[in-house]
Amino acid sequence: MPFEGDNMMGVKRNNRSAALRILHEKGEMSRKRLAESMKLTPAAITKIVGEMLGEGLLLEGEAVSNGTAGRREIMVRLNERRACALGLMINIPQTVLSACWLDGSVIFSEELPLERNSPAEPTVRRLCARLTELAEAHGLTAGQIVGVGVAVRGVTSLDGRSSANSFGAFAETGYPLSERVEALTGLRVILSNNVRALFAAHMFLSHDEAEGSQFFLRCEYGIGASLSIDGKIWHGVTEQCAEIGHIPVVRRGGKPCACGKSGCLETIASPTAIREDALALLSPEKTPVLWKLCGGHEPDALTLEDVLNAACSGDAGAAEVVDRAVSTLGGALKAVIYLVDPAKIVLYGRMFDNPYYLSRLLSEVREGVDSGHAVEIRTSPYNHLLEDKAAALLAVEDFFDNGGIR
Repeated sequence: MPFEGDNMMGVKRNNRSAALRILHEKGEMSRKRLAESMKLTPAAITKIVGEMLGEGLLLEGEAVSNGTAGRREIMVRLNERRACALGLMINIPQTVLSACWLDGSVIFSEELPLERNSPAEPTVRRLCARLTELAEAHGLTAGQIVGVGVAVRGVTSLDGRSSANSFGAFAETGYPLSERVEALTGLRVILSNNVRALFAAHMFLSHDEAEGSQFFLRCEYGIGASLSIDGKIWHGVTEQCAEIGHIPVVRRGGKPCACGKSGCLETIASPTAIREDALALLSPEKTPVLWKLCGGHEPDALTLEDVLNAACSGDAGAAEVVDRAVSTLGGALKAVIYLVDPAKIVLYGRMFDNPYYLSRLLSEVREGVDSGHAVEIRTSPYNHLLEDKAAALLAVEDFFDNGGIR
């Protein structure tokens, strides 16, 4: 294992980064408390805070008593409006263009449609042009913007610069996404897989990065996941850690998957798969309740919620489809519990808002898992609310990691 030292600039960045992180997570505090939290001397923290006050990154608040007669301490806090970041969340069937302040508050958010297998270069040019227009319309200046976070579906390259396989978002593979967005916007780019970006945003906003290992499961159109260990997202040696949706579960004759394989978990247990399988059965004989729920609608108007409601109401055909999906996904999650032993499994996606589906999935996961695995399974408090901020927060976190130095 290689070991490297750190120069004075590195130490400075690390100390500033720690200060920004603590103030983000804990809120305002005195210099004394900040020094204690960082295990630094009062003189060192005074210098760090003084620099960031001068730069406008921190603001002074009220003077409060420290419990000693005659002594009051001035509070300091993060100036959340000092800087902002832009974001591109590239997904199917839409891309989200956004901007956020340092606390994750959304400045603007706009959705643009994205067709499957779109040509990468003209698509990225169009997205960057519109993102620049939105930033200018909202009065954001180059001095305020710390970078662009880009979250793209699929697999990113090992160097974090290219979209290796976007699973159908772009027609091309190996597209140099970071390089092109930097050239088109003139801003630093931080690139990530879309599900890892959503998980990072969940942790950033809920301040629970340090709560041991967590497994983040997203079920929206397909199935994606991300894993954190000791508060850090684990990428794996090929940038494909936790690709649970693309575990092969059907050996022969499985449905084609967006990743290029067939028979993946996603082809059975995803919201899209549930809807497609129910649509294939839709008839007065096989799915009578679902047929009535869809009365007056075209079959293509069938929704996932229709299928879940029909299954809950006793439709045997719809229930069979849902049960197959639940059993398959539940089995995969049980494997995660025994292999990773996470402290928490976080569920993200609109289908987890459905009480019938959620109760069925939780029951399936708990069956056969011994009591020694006390994993907490819960829906994210930000369920389906992160798409308009997750990409931009990639750049905010990078700014924090660099101690607010650009």
